[in-house]
Amino acid sequence: MDTAPADPAPKREPVPVPECDVCELLARDRETARADGRFLTVRSCNAVIAGHPHQRKSAR
Repeated sequence: MDTAPADPAPKREPVPVPECDVCELLARDRETARADGRFLTVRSCNAVIAGHPHQRKSAR
């Protein structure tokens, strides 16, 4: 019987932007969801963190 091999290199998750309240909240929610086995919520938090807009400070 053939089985699919395990993913040897799991994909990296997006890193929350430091000092962003939204990113920090999503990161906490993601870890709570992971601990509870709610992997759809983990994926959802990752998607929002990855797409969350941040204004960049312009060099003056």
